Parts: sequence; C-alpha cells; structure tokens
Amino acid sequence: MNILITGGTGFIGRALAQNLAKQGYEVTVLSRNPDTVEKICGHGIKALDSLDKLKPEDTYPVIINLAGAPIFDVRWSDARKKVIRDSRINLTNQLVACMAAMIVKPVLLISGSAIGYYGEHGDTVLTEQSATYTDFSGQLCADWEAEAKKAELLGVRVCIIRTGLVLGDSGGLLQRMLLPFRLGLGGRLGNGQQWMSWIHREDWIAIANKMITNASMQGAYNATAPNPVTNSEFTKALADGLKRPALLPVPACLLKLLLGEMSALVLGSQRVLPERLLAEGFKFQYNDLSSALTEVLSHE
Repeated sequence: MNILITGGTGFIGRALAQNLAKQGYEVTVLSRNPDTVEKICGHGIKALDSLDKLKPEDTYPVIINLAGAPIFDVRWSDARKKVIRDSRINLTNQLVACMAAMIVKPVLLISGSAIGYYGEHGDTVLTEQSATYTDFSGQLCADWEAEAKKAELLGVRVCIIRTGLVLGDSGGLLQRMLLPFRLGLGGRLGNGQQWMSWIHREDWIAIANKMITNASMQGAYNATAPNPVTNSEFTKALADGLKRPALLPVPACLLKLLLGEMSALVLGSQRVLPERLLAEGFKFQYNDLSSALTEVLSHE
C-alpha cells in the first residue's frame, strides 16, 4: 500500500516513515528538498517535491499530513504567525484539493493538530470533548482541523491527532532542554504548576498505525500519555534521569519578556487525557514519564 506523508522529514515524520517502510508500505515523503529525503528518512523512501506533481491517476490509500513551520523556533511576530498558519492551513487546503482530483480517493487522511487546541485550563482535566480556546494556538489548531475535515465530503475517513509534548531522541523540545540540564542549569518554568501532557514518539507512531489498520477510528484523538505531569514534576524527572540538580527556576516574567506571546507554550497548562484511545483499548508502551525519559536518554 502506498502512503504519502507531508512533513515526513520532521522529528515525528521521519521516524514514522521509517516505521511504515519497515512494515512493507511504500512511503513517499513531500519535501522541498527531495534529494535529502532518503538520507533523513531511510533507503527506499520516495520523495515528492510539490503537491502540484500529484496526478489524478496517482493512488495513495493513506495520506498523513504533518507539515507545518516550526512553532517554537522564532518569536511570534505577525509575519511569523502568518507563516505558521499558512504552512498548515493553506497546505492542508491544497492537499484536500489534490485528493478531490484523484480518480481513486484515499481511504484515510491522518492530519496533525496539537493540544494547544484547548488553551490554558489550569488543573481542569481535558478530553476530546473539551472546547477549543481562542488564543493564537487554539484558533490555529481549530482552523487546521477544519481544513482536514473537508476531506470527509470526499468520502475519506479523517483522523485528527492532537499531539502533546513528544519525547524521543535526536530532536524535539526535549533535545533543547538537555544541554542546560546537563550543565546543572535546568529548573522549573514559572511556578512549575502548569500541566505538561507528553507522549513518547514510539507511542505516537503506534497510534498512527492503529488508525491505519482500524477502520472504525475517526475524528479527533488526544495523542498524550495517560499520566500528565506538572512542569515541576517533569523538571525533577529529567534532572534525576541525567543525575544533575535542577536549581535554577526561570521566572514567568522573564519568559514573557523573552518569548512574548509564545511564552504561552511553556507557561500554559493543559492537563490532557487520551480518553478516546483508552476507550478503544489502545495500550501505551510508555505510561509514566520516568520510563519514557529513561528510554530516550539511553540514546543520548
């Protein structure tokens, strides 16, 4: 079976592409730099440099849409927020238009989103039924999901993955945290009471695989482990895993000064549970933060 992945050279996408290829799927990755796809994703992964190259006779039973400009790389100016939105919403709109032109429509579209959909909710437990929040991140996720759901009008099954903080080796937010923590310069962010909903990358990939093989799955799913932690708990677990102290908290006022509106990503609190996945019997390989960090740090 042919699978097309947008955003397939990213932190999640490249590991997913490798996993699917090992299972025998024929994987094509959309990338502006097609010459680097095999190097990043592995031997045998095909490359597509533009959606304009898709032909009506092309057949992809499964399309996985993970494309999007990094949300935490650059301070959010109005211009940067436009890049972030366009790279997700406009591309998804173009992708659905390509699907509409296909003679044989895809069976499944798996499309990315994030738990930023829910916004700031303090200690409130959030499930897939919780309402969205109308800050930048919440509106971004809601609009991104709405574009993906338009594929349902083509008869395509659509699964939305609302992703939390993804833990894995060689990338992601955790990779940025390792150096200061290794130097003993880590610490909680703000008061440390904000909830962090995380997931190991291998569990994220297992969720995508389940969506491919289980035709009854449809709609939005929270891709977060069943045991979220506070920022203070996360900080302690990471410091313990590295056998370093975590003595230098970063005040919220400093984060707001340095990051501006983007500080909501690290100071916001989302206590998210994967209610729908658990109800469908999904088994997480990494249920607790300690085991997840132990596995990730074993590669470092």
